Amino acid sequence: MMQQYLRIKAEHPDTLLFYRMGDFYELFYDDARQAAQLLDITLTQRGESAGAPIPMAGVPAHSHEGYLARLLKHGQSVAICEQIGDPAASKGPVERQVVRVITPGTVTDEALLEARKRNLLIALNWQGDTWGIAALELASGQFSISEGSGPEALGAELERLRPVELLVDETAPRPNGLPEDCGVTPRPPWHFDSDAALRNLIEHFKTKDLQGFGVPGPSAGVGAAGAVLQYVVETQRAALPHIRSLQVERFDEAISIDAASRRNLELEQNLQGHHSHTLAGVLDVTVTAMGSRLLRRWIHRPLRDRAVLSARQTVISELRPNGHSPLRDALRPLADIERISARIAMATARPRDLTGLRNTLRGLPDLASVLADYSMGRLAELAQSAAPQPTLCTTLEQALVEEPPVVIRDGGVIASGYDETLDELRTLAQGADQFLTDLEQREREQTGISSLRVGFNRVHGYYIEINRSQSDQAPDRYTRRQTLKSSERYITPELKEFEDKVLSARERALAREKQLYEALIQSLTKHLDPLLTLSSALAELDTLAALAERAETLQYVCPVLDDQPGIHIEAGRHPVVEHHTETPFVPNSIALDDPHRMLIITGPNMGGKSTYMRQIALLTLMAHIGSHVPATSARFGPIDRIFTRIGASDDLAGGRSTFMVEMTETANILNNATPQSLVLLDEIGRGTSTFDGLALAWATAASLCRDIKAFTLFATHYFEMTALPEQFPTASNCHLEAVEHGEHIVFLHAVREGPASKSYGLQVAALAGVPRDVLNAAQHKLEDLEKQGAEKPQLSLFSPEPAPEPAPAPTATEPSPITEKLNELDPDNLTPKQAQDALYALKALLNNKPY
Repeated sequence: MMQQYLRIKAEHPDTLLFYRMGDFYELFYDDARQAAQLLDITLTQRGESAGAPIPMAGVPAHSHEGYLARLLKHGQSVAICEQIGDPAASKGPVERQVVRVITPGTVTDEALLEARKRNLLIALNWQGDTWGIAALELASGQFSISEGSGPEALGAELERLRPVELLVDETAPRPNGLPEDCGVTPRPPWHFDSDAALRNLIEHFKTKDLQGFGVPGPSAGVGAAGAVLQYVVETQRAALPHIRSLQVERFDEAISIDAASRRNLELEQNLQGHHSHTLAGVLDVTVTAMGSRLLRRWIHRPLRDRAVLSARQTVISELRPNGHSPLRDALRPLADIERISARIAMATARPRDLTGLRNTLRGLPDLASVLADYSMGRLAELAQSAAPQPTLCTTLEQALVEEPPVVIRDGGVIASGYDETLDELRTLAQGADQFLTDLEQREREQTGISSLRVGFNRVHGYYIEINRSQSDQAPDRYTRRQTLKSSERYITPELKEFEDKVLSARERALAREKQLYEALIQSLTKHLDPLLTLSSALAELDTLAALAERAETLQYVCPVLDDQPGIHIEAGRHPVVEHHTETPFVPNSIALDDPHRMLIITGPNMGGKSTYMRQIALLTLMAHIGSHVPATSARFGPIDRIFTRIGASDDLAGGRSTFMVEMTETANILNNATPQSLVLLDEIGRGTSTFDGLALAWATAASLCRDIKAFTLFATHYFEMTALPEQFPTASNCHLEAVEHGEHIVFLHAVREGPASKSYGLQVAALAGVPRDVLNAAQHKLEDLEKQGAEKPQLSLFSPEPAPEPAPAPTATEPSPITEKLNELDPDNLTPKQAQDALYALKALLNNKPY
């Protein structure tokens, strides 16, 4: 047996080998040591090799999926080696072979996958300065390629796709910026040959060429696709009919978002690495796993095709008033037939996959009745793709019991009446119960032994059991079969004859049922095309219904998409902050167009500058997935890219300081932004000295205004930056409003025209709990610095006009009624109504206006 094991293991040296032995998968030698450590299971030993015990560890076959899932999370691949020979007919070890290799990127089992998350296998192929990426989700059959150049674009694509396994040429360097949980699998360089890949792909799709998929000939992307296909064929050792098309994703079809911007915008994962408080977390109220995965694909790839977006907007508007609820109710009980179809195609579908498919087909007539009112547009097209399939539904209803077991191994899956031969064998086997009852009663009467009973187990078969105290009364025709501590077990010629007949019937019934089940799976592969079309339609219906529910529940508005350059949003709201804050969100507007392309945003820390900027980017992205947006009105012109430089962090692993990270991201923006780009810059230059930082911030803003002309939101604490509009009329100032009363500061979070009057840094420090003596020292130092600054000439780089002298504050001979009223209030014990009144009064007092 160990010779057989070592021969098979030699074919998979870098993979853990699950070697089937009876009811267990066993691992030996280094595999056993590694698995015992990773899975926290017992490491034992058995037999000897070269005079030393053989290390051994094992997991139960019936529950091995949980262990597999844990190994895959550690980045380990596992080869499943099954017994394929008949133990009764084998001389020596039962014949075994590896039936498939499970790697992090080739998982299809339901128990090993996250239902709402894609599981992508990706290959990366370089041809000169051009790279090609092929992405395959084996569990659904979605296969795509994309091409580009430069490490920044590659990093953006890897961040968008977030693969769990990456295939690379073993002679090429490992790419930077990979997700932490992504494993890298080196492959021979000839696996990426684009000419050979093109031939393999044509053979797989059974087409003359790939031009029908938009692929004119060999390329870096085609080479990557060939490497993916070859890897999957090697590991799965099965046909892949559910991979039926190859989608070409071109950069000019979608809004490009670089890797840093995706992280800063917290689309699906927040900056702390969690999935809460993200855009996907707010929008994803889908009722199926298929819909959830599709929505996330849309979020990560906002489109520029206004025809597609307009069709989505129309569906959301149609469903929004009262159509989304019945549609969502009809979709709710449907199974994940996208992944079920993939398992059918690969012949790994389990009984409950098939009942899930059956129950989904049963629900299609209800769905059709909900969609019957929509006779035109995209909803009518989706209704046609999701039409009932009564023939297939009837086949599954006739073939399967209502609630089958998890696996086919023990039978009980095929329904009675489906196959005459199976029914006959079952009748013969099931007749055993009455025979055994009658036999037990007859033997008790004949022998007079009250403790006598007839039983069965898988090891010894049928037996007659008698308590030890009465065993001396057993007749001579009883032959002892087994001795236990408190009883003796016997067999009789009559019981032996019955056993042979019944066990033979049960074995033949189980074999027949497995044969029928495999034939059923094979017949379902002929329906893969309509099933995959159905799954695509159901996913889109679910996604659009979820966006309609969000639009109605959260009071979103349908945005206008046109050719007029600019972004105009009235009373926009941050979708995530609004959703999770307990206080009313303060809406803000923006108007960017050709005469006004940059906003210089000033105001205190915690005043809302970053929230305001992210809000504009998220609303832009939402509009370009077809969603409605949180605002009273919104219009977006053409947008090709979204860039953000928000937040500060070191890249310790890469050896880069906070300032280096900041400058790298800024350089990417300045080198790649266009007049149709949306750029968000937050406190450029803060990572270095004051004058260096100010100079870099000014030069960056000037380049964006003068040369690039991108739509830009530029937040800064350098008050000198507010002079920029004097040199560049396309720039203008705004600030986040705050008011001060005594030593307290209140953030109003409202965007107002013009620069902020001060930064309120000491007040924010007080809110953070900085000790009073430190604040007093800071106040004195601030006064000294302001005096020194007033005596020094302005930087010649900026040459701003001298600031006008502030108007003297009005004096009053006696306290105003407002002042008297405010003095009566206790700042530490204000009711919400008093606080609101006090803010209005403060604003009136500060602006010298009546209240």
